Amino acid sequence: MQYDYSKNKDEHPEPIKVEVKGLIPEWLQGTLIRNGPGLFSLGETRYNHWFDGMALLHSFTIKKGEVTYRSKYLQGDTYNSNMQANRIVVSEMGTMAYPDPCKNIFSKVITFLSHTIPDFTDNCANNIIKYGNDYHATSETNYIRKIDPMTLETQDKVDYLKYLPVNIVASHTHYDKEGNSYSMGTCIAEKGKTKYTLFKVPGGSGSDGSPPLKSAEVVCTVPCRSLLTPSYYHSFGMTDNYFVFIEQPLKLDVLKMATAYLRRVSWASCMKFHPEDSTLIHLIDRKTKKEVGIKFYTGAMAVYHQVNAFEDDGHVVFDVICYDDNSLYEMFYLDKLKEQMGANTMYCKPKCKRFVLPLSDMGETGEDLVKLKYTTASAVKEKEGKVLCQGEVLCDGVELPRINYNFNGKKYRFSYMCCVDISPVATKIVKFDAETKQKIEWSGGDGFASEPVFIPRPDAVDEDDGVVLTCIINAKPAQGGFLLVLDGKSFKEVARACIDVDFHMDMHGYFIPDSS
Repeated sequence: MQYDYSKNKDEHPEPIKVEVKGLIPEWLQGTLIRNGPGLFSLGETRYNHWFDGMALLHSFTIKKGEVTYRSKYLQGDTYNSNMQANRIVVSEMGTMAYPDPCKNIFSKVITFLSHTIPDFTDNCANNIIKYGNDYHATSETNYIRKIDPMTLETQDKVDYLKYLPVNIVASHTHYDKEGNSYSMGTCIAEKGKTKYTLFKVPGGSGSDGSPPLKSAEVVCTVPCRSLLTPSYYHSFGMTDNYFVFIEQPLKLDVLKMATAYLRRVSWASCMKFHPEDSTLIHLIDRKTKKEVGIKFYTGAMAVYHQVNAFEDDGHVVFDVICYDDNSLYEMFYLDKLKEQMGANTMYCKPKCKRFVLPLSDMGETGEDLVKLKYTTASAVKEKEGKVLCQGEVLCDGVELPRINYNFNGKKYRFSYMCCVDISPVATKIVKFDAETKQKIEWSGGDGFASEPVFIPRPDAVDEDDGVVLTCIINAKPAQGGFLLVLDGKSFKEVARACIDVDFHMDMHGYFIPDSS
C-alpha cells in the first residue's frame, strides 16, 4: 500500500454534497478546514521536498447531519507567480528556484539579489490559525494569508514584520478562554542580537477592519544562545501561569542561508542537528513575563509537536513528541519517499515523552527534585542553578497529537494521534490514556489517516465526551476518500462522509464551530 506524495491534486472549489453513512451527532455543527501541500510540479520544474508543495486547502462543513466538501489552492503571490510562468520561480525551504535560462542578465541579477536578502514565500501550506476574528493559512515565514473560511478564497497577504520584529514564526498558536492568541517568532540579528519573541494578539482584534496583528503585544523575549544559529521550532507549550519553550539543537545557520542561492543549495541544507549540544528548556512566567531562575536542560532531541502542558503540586509537566535526530525532515524529500515505498528503510521512530520541571530548586546537588508519584521523569539538581531533566517515555510510534483543547494547559488524560509505528505515513489513529498508558486504535485497512481532531460535545463534563474527526485517503484513489467520525469515548466509528475525490495528504487543521 503506497501513497504517491509527488502527484498533483485537483481542486474542487464548488461545494459538493457528500454521502453520509451512519449518523452524525446533531450537536456537531461547523467547518473543519485542513491545509497541506497539493501541487509539486509546474511545467518542467518540480519541488524537491514534500513540505514545499503549493498549499491546497480543503474543508468539510457539517450541518444538521449533512456534509459538504470543497477544496481550493491558496492563491497567494507565490502561486500566481509560479502559475503565470508555468515553472517554479519562488524558492521554498527545500527547493531553490533559479531563473529561466532564457531570461536576460538583468533578470538574473535581480533574482540573485532577492535570494541574498530573501523575501520569503507566502505559500502557507502547514496550518490554519486564528488571530482576532480572522483565519489565516500559515507556514513558518514572516508571511501568512488571510482566508475566507467558508469559501476558501485567498484574501489579504499579512507580513508579520510590519507589526513585530520576527523573521520566522512557528506554525502552531495557542488560545486562551478570552479568545486571545499566543505565538512565537524569531528575530534574527536585530541590533546585534538574535532572540525568540513570544507575542499575544488580543481576541476580537480586527473587528474594526484593521489587521488583527496591528494590536499584537510582545509578551516576552528569550535571548538565543547563538547569534547566527537560532534554534528551529514548530510549537511551544502553555499552562495557566507559564509558557514552555524548547530551544533544541536543530539550528538554522543564518550566514549559510544568505549564501545558499550562490552555492546552489537549498535553505533546508542550512538547517543542521547538533547531537553534541544540549536541549534548553525555557520556563516563562506569564505574570512577570520573565524566565524563571532555574536553568532546565536535557539531552539532544528534535521536537516538532507539543501534546500538552500543565501544572501540578509545584511542578510544570509537559508532554512532547520527540526524535533522536532530524532524519524525519530528510525522509520527506520526494526522491527519498519514492525509494522508501515498499522498502524496509531505517526509521527514527518518535517517542511521546513526559518532562517535569520543578518550580523550586530547593535541595541538595544530585537530588531528584520531582516529587510527583505518577511519573518516572526526573529533574536532578546540578551546580550553578542548572537542573538536568530526563523524560519518561509514555508511548512511542505516534505523531500529530491533538487533545480536547478545553483541557489545554490543564491536567489531562487523553490524546489522539496518528500511529506511525512503522513509517511516517499513518494507516491507523490512536487514542492514548496518559494515566493508564492504554491505547485504543482505529484502522481503516486500505487507507491513510490524517491528524485526528477532537471536538468536545457542548457542555460535556468528561474529557473524552465528543467526537474525533480525521480525513482518510483511500489507497485506491478511484474509490475516493472520506471524513471519519469516531466516538471520543469508545473510539468506535459513528459515521463517515464519503466523497469521490482523490484527497491530498494534509498536515494540520482547525474546526470552526457554527456560531448559531
